[in-house]
Amino acid sequence: MSPPELTSRNWLGKAAAGAILGYVLALGISGLCYWALGAAGQGLSTRAQFTMWLISPIWCLILSFCFLFRSGLRAWAVLSLCCAPVWLALYATGALS
Repeated sequence: MSPPELTSRNWLGKAAAGAILGYVLALGISGLCYWALGAAGQGLSTRAQFTMWLISPIWCLILSFCFLFRSGLRAWAVLSLCCAPVWLALYATGALS
């Protein structure tokens, strides 16, 4: 059986999922790195700056790879399922307070 063909159909749904949920996911991953590096309360330290600048490359990667999904609906579903554990982990660690 051959793999499904990648097409440019439904590119708006895929791009919207990558832009919106990609940003939410990148922000959550950056927040986890901020917590893991112990940068809380350090203001403009190198660690805090690193986690701030980490958002852009992660967001760009997600936005680039979102076009590999078969449909816009699948992109929204998978990225939503990826965002949930990241933000639950942020909540569980107390990093959101």
